[in-house]
Amino acid sequence: MAVIEVTEKTFENEVKKADKTVLVDFNAGWCGPCRMLKPVLEQLSEETGNVKFVSVDIDENDEIADEYDVTSIPCLVLVKDGVEIDRHVGFIPKDAIVDFIGDR
Repeated sequence: MAVIEVTEKTFENEVKKADKTVLVDFNAGWCGPCRMLKPVLEQLSEETGNVKFVSVDIDENDEIADEYDVTSIPCLVLVKDGVEIDRHVGFIPKDAIVDFIGDR
């Protein structure tokens, strides 16, 4: 499963109504740490079946970023049953992401 690019039009169905926990990667094309994190998330999305991975470009989807009060990127937000359950701001290595996701 790949990382799904979501927009303000698709966010509700892909994240809030998802039938499993979703890791939302808030990012921007100009953000160096975001670009470093992208291949790590792509790899994890292929290896992890219990979590759905999505990406939100904050420049193109500022309403979602505002709704989740994203003030720094990269920002990883775990959403379960439409509700934020945890977040991490800043670059995080693969093993730490695995720990962050845990068995949710």
